[in-house]
Amino acid sequence: MALFKQLSNSWRENGMPAELKRERLIAWRREPVTLRIEHPTRLDRAKAIGFKHVQGIFMVRQRVTRGTHKRPDWSGGRHSHNMSSRLNMRKNYQNIAEERAGRAYTNCEVLNSYYVLQDGKNYWYEIVMADRALVQVQGRVFRGLTSAGKRTRGLHKKGVGSEKSRPSRRAHSQ
Repeated sequence: MALFKQLSNSWRENGMPAELKRERLIAWRREPVTLRIEHPTRLDRAKAIGFKHVQGIFMVRQRVTRGTHKRPDWSGGRHSHNMSSRLNMRKNYQNIAEERAGRAYTNCEVLNSYYVLQDGKNYWYEIVMADRALVQVQGRVFRGLTSAGKRTRGLHKKGVGSEKSRPSRRAHSQ
């Protein structure tokens, strides 16, 4: 079996060994929220989504807080019982992580990302970033053009039942 296939299968079946997972969580909790890293944690996934060891392409590990989000505070007046302070996000956490990494590195573009680890409070994603000179499309992450962005927009489904997801939800709301 080839190396990357073996790496992929071992990650899928076993995940990360418990002791290694514990050590990484302890270390990663102390790190900054957005951190540029030398090497990807999951080499098979990084290669699959476009990472290469060339100048202008690098990896970022992004931490995102899990759980429900608070609705922006409203002021004054009466509100219906449905106006709770809890907000269900339309975006998934991977998309949020990609956007935050894109804002941290404004001169670079987000190519793609993958899940690495989670605990009770946080998710960690590793994001492949590329220099703007290497990418034709600008602002990919903010226009929902990454894989996580397309999943958020409902574009991973095709055919019956997904007619109203294209070209966008707003374009079909009339």
